Amino acid sequence: KVAKKLWKVSRFSEKVAKLSSPAVLRAMSSSAGPTPPYTTLAVSRPAPAVTHVEIHRPDKRNAMNKAFWREMVECFSEISEDQDCRAVVVSGAGKTFTAGIDIVDLAGEVLQPRGDDTARISYNIRKTITHFQESFSAIERCPKPVLVAIHGACVGGGVDLITACDIRLCTQDAWFQVKEVDIGLAADVGTLQRLPKVIGSRSLVNELALTARKMYADEAKSSGLVSRVFQHKAALMAGALEMAEEIAGRSPVAVQGTKINLLYSRDHSVEEGLQFMAAWNMSMLQTADLMKSAQASMEKKSPRTVAFAKL
Repeated sequence: KVAKKLWKVSRFSEKVAKLSSPAVLRAMSSSAGPTPPYTTLAVSRPAPAVTHVEIHRPDKRNAMNKAFWREMVECFSEISEDQDCRAVVVSGAGKTFTAGIDIVDLAGEVLQPRGDDTARISYNIRKTITHFQESFSAIERCPKPVLVAIHGACVGGGVDLITACDIRLCTQDAWFQVKEVDIGLAADVGTLQRLPKVIGSRSLVNELALTARKMYADEAKSSGLVSRVFQHKAALMAGALEMAEEIAGRSPVAVQGTKINLLYSRDHSVEEGLQFMAAWNMSMLQTADLMKSAQASMEKKSPRTVAFAKL
């Protein structure tokens, strides 16, 4: 057993080393800049069936400007319909994941909203807020599992973003901050709604949101905000890509059905979740993927060796 465990550790180390190679990391890097038609995002395909979405405003610490909020919706709407994509990795370019909202760029919309009276001003503010909320709800609604790789600072809107993702990974130097109370508002793009469902301790969530203190990687791991911590960004990106490839190698019917049902069960009772699951699988069990996966299992082969049809 010990020998087998050591062999597995050795194999994983070999995979990480391979994925950490300059060629692979270049494939996940976008030093050339954002990918047209986007101006804040660089989108690439570093591995078969895996899409990499990189927030790319490194000179602004990946702060979220007007274009970013619109482009996130456009990007994830496209990914949702992309039959060649089965898993997504989100990361940030440069030295930090994101500094959150670009206050300078958004000052006009937030601090000087349009309208001739209270009703019209309020209506336009609400429209702006719901528009921003949609940027991250599009991630959550995307049927493809979304992994987020966080390094350095993840501030304000960054916490809103990562709580909408399915799997969160970070570097040892990562830190998180629900910053909004420090700038005079309550977080309104998803943190206060999703973070309590991500972290088990309601008291800890309240503390973070009300004090705006920083949470570092070790506490993020122990509280359940992230599931793995890596030593540095290269190892983080290699680990994220490896995990995304593992997911992408499974049946897309099984993977996407699993994500959809996990989200449904999060927001409904156990009984409602079971009923939804039964209704879902009464059709999804009628797939060739089931027999293909079972055959691979009996032959002691990885599901990644199976050629699953597109979904």
